[in-house]
Amino acid sequence: MNILYDERVDGVLPDVNKARLLQALQTQLPDLEILHQQEELKPYECDGLSAYRTTPMLVVLPRDLAQVQGVLKLCHEKKVPVVARGAGTGLSGGALPLEKGVLLVMARFNQILHIDPAARTARVQPGVRNLAISQAAAQYGLYYAPDPSSQIACSIGGNVAENAGGVHCLKYGLTVHNVLKVEIFTVDGECLSLGSNALDSPGLDLLALFTGSEGMLGVITEVTVKLLPKPQSAKVLLAAFDSVEKAGRAVGDIIAAGIIPGGLEMMDNLAIRAAEDFIHAGYPVDAEAILLCELDGVEADVHDDCTRVRTVLEQAGATEVRLAKDEAERVRFWAGRKNAFPAVGRLSPDYYCMDGTIPRRELPGVLKAIAELSAEYNLRVANVFHAGDGNMHPLILFDANTPGELERAENLGGRILELCVKVGGSITGEHGVGREKINQMCAQFNSDELTLFHAVKAAFDPSGLLNPGKNIPTLHRCAEFGAMHVHAGQLPFPDLERF
Repeated sequence: MNILYDERVDGVLPDVNKARLLQALQTQLPDLEILHQQEELKPYECDGLSAYRTTPMLVVLPRDLAQVQGVLKLCHEKKVPVVARGAGTGLSGGALPLEKGVLLVMARFNQILHIDPAARTARVQPGVRNLAISQAAAQYGLYYAPDPSSQIACSIGGNVAENAGGVHCLKYGLTVHNVLKVEIFTVDGECLSLGSNALDSPGLDLLALFTGSEGMLGVITEVTVKLLPKPQSAKVLLAAFDSVEKAGRAVGDIIAAGIIPGGLEMMDNLAIRAAEDFIHAGYPVDAEAILLCELDGVEADVHDDCTRVRTVLEQAGATEVRLAKDEAERVRFWAGRKNAFPAVGRLSPDYYCMDGTIPRRELPGVLKAIAELSAEYNLRVANVFHAGDGNMHPLILFDANTPGELERAENLGGRILELCVKVGGSITGEHGVGREKINQMCAQFNSDELTLFHAVKAAFDPSGLLNPGKNIPTLHRCAEFGAMHVHAGQLPFPDLERF
């Protein structure tokens, strides 16, 4: 892989003796389940981004918080790196293990501890599945708003670590907007509570800092989330377009009309055909692009908004606008979108899922540029967007068995992400940086900003033991990469080379 990455801790590779570490864990935590045989470790060598694989040195599966704390204290004492893992559905390599480190699996912490319908909150353990929260809250007429496409499997701890979004994040926000409080263990096993049960808490907003920190600042042990009342009514409009540029412009037109949909999603023809073949959602397969626009709220308001949105879509050049005739069709429309990733996976032996964010006004131009890059690299790209908030997911189709195609797909993905930065966007909207986007962090941020990120990391984890080699690149790597802000191998701060 064309990724500048290593497992350095304090600038050097850790010298960890597996046998001695295993013995120490077994002695101090005799009831802890530890996987150490090669065949036991293999299932943990990758996450949802399966192009990257690393076999962990040891995998631990704690059953209670005392065991989690004990593992962290022992690893901190012996300077052993630790990577926390939830459901393993991540798409940026953020929870990939280390060859010379411990993989701390939190999947067994899967209990919903308490639902308070009056306060509209739920306290859950980090291994609880995203969708399970809404299922448990349904009896009170409540639900948890962030809904990533992997919500049937992804865990809430991973959602907090990556600041996950979903198809309804335009109106209801990302994970950071829907979490009130997290309990964490620091790298040395200290228990911290960030946020509060109230709408605000005194002091620095460490909860927002921690959300999206990708396991680099602490290990999540409990999360308190906000619950929302289920909307009285929800309706979906499907609009077909004969060009992706027209569909892109229609997104901005809807928002400019003062309408904030519950969800506003876009798919191009390649993604439409794949999803229709897979789900049979009723998509128009001859359309170059479709928009799915969900409007929710009070019945009368939803009816009026549907009329207004239909007018906007028709004026924007939609060749067809269709209102889901009932709840079953509305669910099918969304099922097609939420299964777009596995559907596209049926078109090619491999695909590379990108995650960038751009200003809505740039959608038409960026879509055109992606088409030009696709032709330049001779690789097909299926485009799926959280169009309302500019979060795009180009899926690059390739065959890893063909020499050079994997590297070509990586390079194309990097070009797309740097295009996002160029137009004022970001290299990630919800999948995180992880191992995948280390190079593009050098394009997004300058050396002063990266130095500040390392200082924040050092405040929580001075030895750099939590998830090293992910998220924040070293200045040395950026110099080698030669990105926008750090060029020609020159280190702006030579004394910080250890980061």
